[in-house]
Parts: sequence; C-alpha cells; structure tokens
Amino acid sequence: MFYYISFLRPPPLQASTTSSEPIRITPQICNDLRTEYLDDSIDIYYSWSLHTPHPATPVITKPTKLTSWRTSTAYKEIPVPRPPHYNKTCKDAESDALSWRLILTCGTTPNDQLVMLGETEATGNTPLAVMSMPVRFQSGRLGHGSGNKRAAIQNGTKQERIARSYALRAPIQDRSIVFDITEQTSFDLDKKIWDSGIGLSSWLVQLFSEKGTETDGALTHLRELLFGTNARHVLELGAGTGIVAITLAILRSTLVLLDQPGSIVTTDLPSAIPVLQDNITANRLLTHQCTPQAAVLDWECEELAPPVQAQLEAGLDVIIMADVTYNTASFTALTGTLSRLVQICKQRREGRPPRVLMGYKERHPDERSLWDMAKDIGLHFQQVALVNGAGGHPVEIWLG
Repeated sequence: MFYYISFLRPPPLQASTTSSEPIRITPQICNDLRTEYLDDSIDIYYSWSLHTPHPATPVITKPTKLTSWRTSTAYKEIPVPRPPHYNKTCKDAESDALSWRLILTCGTTPNDQLVMLGETEATGNTPLAVMSMPVRFQSGRLGHGSGNKRAAIQNGTKQERIARSYALRAPIQDRSIVFDITEQTSFDLDKKIWDSGIGLSSWLVQLFSEKGTETDGALTHLRELLFGTNARHVLELGAGTGIVAITLAILRSTLVLLDQPGSIVTTDLPSAIPVLQDNITANRLLTHQCTPQAAVLDWECEELAPPVQAQLEAGLDVIIMADVTYNTASFTALTGTLSRLVQICKQRREGRPPRVLMGYKERHPDERSLWDMAKDIGLHFQQVALVNGAGGHPVEIWLG
C-alpha cells in the first residue's frame, strides 16, 4: 500500500496581499481511501512553486520544515508562511497578482516532490507529495466593499482539487518525463488516485524497459501488444483520474511509431469524466502521438460509446483496469462487460481475444471471487508481478 499527503483543510484559492497572516491548512497522511492514517511520526516540508505560463523555468522555494506528522495532531491547523515577493514581470498583467502553488513533501530533495514510476525502490517508500491548485495573491484594493466581500478576498474560497507530480524514465530518450495528475479533494472515490493505479502505472514503466520479461513469453507478448510500433488499440475500464492510460500514452509517444499509432480509450461513469478529461488535456503535449480519448462506459448498460465501438471495429489488443474490485456488488456487471467486449473482439479478429491486464490490491478476501467469476466467462488470470509500497498489501499485477 501507499500513503498520501493530502489536505484535510486545503489552502484558499485566493488571498489578499495586504495581510501578513500566514496561510492556514490542515495536512493529513492517509491511505488511498482516506480511512487509515499513517501510524508513525514523519516530518512534512513545504515549498511554494510560482505558477507561471513558462514552466520550463520553474521558481520553487527551498523546502522548509512545516511540522512533524503524528496521528495525535491529525486535525491540527498549521500556519504556512506566505511565499516571497517576486519580480513584478511575473504578475498577472491585468490585476497586479501572483499565483503560487503549495507543495507538501516528506523530504528536501527535488525528487521528493515527485512520485517515481518504475523505480522499484523509490515508489511509495515515503508518503506521496501533494501540490495545491494555484493560490492567487491579489492586491488589497480588491477587498473594498462589504465586510463579507472583504473576508472572502482575505480568506479565499476552499480549493476543491489537488495535484501530484509523477516522473518516469523513458530509456529511448534517456531522460525523465514529469507529468501532473489532478484529483478532487472531496470524498468521491472515482476522482482520486488509488494504489493500484500507481502500482500498475509503475509496472508498465518497468515492462516498457523490458525488466522481468526476458524469460517470460506471456510478458514478452504483452510488451509487444502495448509497445509495438504498429497501431495498437487499448481500452481502460474504471479509469478514475486516468493515470494508467496517460502513463501508457506517454510511453507510446516516446516510440517512433509506424503508420497509425492506434488508440487508447479510457472509460468510466459520467461523474468521473470531467477530471479524467482535464488530466488528458493537461498532458496532451506529452501524449502527442497517442493521446487518450475519454468515454463513458457504464457496466450496467449494454450501449457502447462510439469510441469504444470504433476500437472494437479496429481490433482491440488489450483491456486494462486498476482497482475495479472494491465493490463486489459490481462483479456481475464487470464480468458481463468483459465477456461482451471479448466476444465482439473475437468476432472481428478471427477468434483472437484481447489480453486483459489488471492491477489489484486486496481490501477484503471476498474480492477474490472475481477470479472464479472470470473463469465462468472463459477468462483465466495469472499473477505476473507484485509492486510493493510502504507496507501492507502490495499491488498485484494479473494478466488474463
């Protein structure tokens, strides 16, 4: 399992520059479901990152200790000193304002601000860093008016999203690629990063680098299906924030692809689509050769969105999914959807079914019933890897 730094009380969206009061937050370190606190003491550091239209030259303040995390102080409000004054040329030309993002980490190096995908010893050993949305520091003149309006300017509106920065190393380019994934701060579980999404994404980076595939024919074949230079068609179920599809798309975009690159369609319920689409759009430059397409796919509904139908017509190569097992009541609908997709695909591809790749972390033993239900539709899984985090259950990688 992994632990995540988050905000129980996030910073505001805006603050007045006329006030010297610190920004107040309540940090927390929890598991992915936000149901279990880190039962240990660890230092939390803060940095301010200038939000600028020129991210190639970032301005980030030196990490400074903010507090020591303990479960006994999990609900304690912590003051954060405001960011430094900066060159006026970086300010909003229309309003004399600067926007900064607050970063919380458990370390003091640049890499501590990143989630390192594919680096076995670096993924999840310490709680994963978090970054706020931009806090806009506005001139005090905007606070004129009623007392309520002034208070709104000074205290700001609570933020509803956070972001985490991920890094993967593409051997072909011999450099690290950094990308951000946005999550909701609400308790909507389909709009957050989950352990299996990180675990499966990290393992895909290892697979791309051929780690562990040299003597395994099944993994060699899977690697060719996902990272071959000809057109490939991949469908993701239960995408959530889209980290798995975006990681795959970034990796494929580092290749010299022949002819058409194929397609990656990433699906979820309608409620998840806004965050999913925002993450796809934000990372479009990194996925330029194979940008994922978001589509609604309700396992309870037989109707298939046009992007999914188009993939089936083209010939689906791989179905990927992570953390789709948390609700055993959905298993009948999930296996029904898998069966329908596989059968349609076999009809289009002379009997050849797609591979099914799943990232799974056990939360309750009853979830293992999915494997038996999968056998009933002719889908047989084998475990091909484990991705360890900071203790607890690891993320299991299964190939069907």
